Amino acid sequence: MKTVVVRNIKRTDADLVKRLGALGTATVHEAYGRFGLMKPYLRPVWTGGEAAGTAVTVLAHPGDNWMIHVAVEQCKPGDILVVGCSADNTDGMFGDLLATSLMARGVTGLVIDAGARDAKSLREMGFAVWSKAISAKGTVKATLGAVNVPVVCAGINVMPGDAVVADDDGVVVVRRRDAADVVARGEKRHDDEEGKRKQLAAGVLGLDMYNMREPLAKAGLVYIDEPEED
Repeated sequence: MKTVVVRNIKRTDADLVKRLGALGTATVHEAYGRFGLMKPYLRPVWTGGEAAGTAVTVLAHPGDNWMIHVAVEQCKPGDILVVGCSADNTDGMFGDLLATSLMARGVTGLVIDAGARDAKSLREMGFAVWSKAISAKGTVKATLGAVNVPVVCAGINVMPGDAVVADDDGVVVVRRRDAADVVARGEKRHDDEEGKRKQLAAGVLGLDMYNMREPLAKAGLVYIDEPEED
């Protein structure tokens, strides 16, 4: 592994990132062919947070947050910091001091495949974090990693500049080259779902709206009026 910091990366168009964020992770994931969703052990440190941004990536080592500090300098407004770890770890590698530094640079949130701490402060600050664990265990600053290189975070390969969308449902990553197509598919899906939501609210059953009755019958589902006697 090269211990490098890449200063200049190509970022997903800001308008596309904003539109992806408005759709939410579930719709983006479906529109992306059910691709790009990080493992569900990544959970928001506080509920209700939402973030969308372009990935500044960090490769760190267990219990060592040195490279997160290095990465702050490379962040621009609209970025989201994505931290992968070279080995499994749950130490509290990120807290309110680093969050303060990232907020000053316009960063929208953090996704970390390790632990975070200062949960109450992060909630009060309104800085959204998704992590593997919440842990008070501190870290050191001793081992070099890398910034703005491809990293694996919670099972997904993340490239610098990819679009990242995160909310209570999880974290999804969209490759920069795919963002425009996913936005178009996602917005169409959103509009279709609005129509379905109105039908369901009016009392239409999903069984009828999705034409499920015939395939259910073909699969062998039988309706009876009374319970069968023993």
